[in-house]
Amino acid sequence: MKKTLIIIASILTLIGSPSLAAGDAEAGQAKSATCMGCHGLAGNSTIPNFPKLAGQGEAYLLKQLQYFKSGERNNAMMAGVAATLSDQDMEDIAAYYSIQTISENSAKGSEEKIELGRKIYVGGKMETQTTACIACHGAKGEGIPSAGFPAVAAQHAEYTASQLKAFRQYSINKQTGSDGVERVNEMMNNVAMGLTNEEIDALSEYIAGLH
Repeated sequence: MKKTLIIIASILTLIGSPSLAAGDAEAGQAKSATCMGCHGLAGNSTIPNFPKLAGQGEAYLLKQLQYFKSGERNNAMMAGVAATLSDQDMEDIAAYYSIQTISENSAKGSEEKIELGRKIYVGGKMETQTTACIACHGAKGEGIPSAGFPAVAAQHAEYTASQLKAFRQYSINKQTGSDGVERVNEMMNNVAMGLTNEEIDALSEYIAGLH
C-alpha cells in the first residue's frame, strides 16, 4: 500500500511538470534516416531486439536520447548515434516518432502464459510487493506521456523482457557486487526485482499483445 501511494504521488507530481520536448516532426523525419536500419520504417522495428519507437511519448523519447548521449543510459550503439545529434536534432526526431502509429503484434505464447502476464500487469505480485504495471502504463499500455511514463503496448516481447531483466539486474548487482548489464530507474528497479524469468517472459508476451 505504501509503495502504491508513493507511485500515485509521483504520477500526480509529474503530470504537473511541463514537457521539455518541442521538436519539428517534419525535420525529424529527414533526420531519422540513420535510425531506420535498427528501428524500421516510421519507427516500427521488425527486429525483435530493437524497440519500436512509433507512437512513443515525445518527452520520453527525448529524455532517452539525452540519457544515451550523456552516458546515463548505457548502450554503446546508441551512445555513438546520440553523440552525433544536437539538442534540436533529438527534439525533432522525438517529435517525428511520437506521431507515428505503432504496428500490432501477432498473438504468441500459451493461454496460461498470457494469463500469468495479465495477472501481473493488472494486479501486481502481492508476495513481493510488486506494483501492477497498469498503475503507470495504463489498461491498454498507452502510458502517461504527460507524466513521462512510456507506452509499452505492442512492443516486441523480446525487447521488453531484456529491459525488465536489465532493471532487475541493478538490484542483483547492488546486492552481490556483480557487474551485469543494468538499467537504472528506481521505480522500475523496484518493480522488476521481484519478478522471475518466467514471469518477465509472460508479462512481456502479454504487453506485446496490448492495443
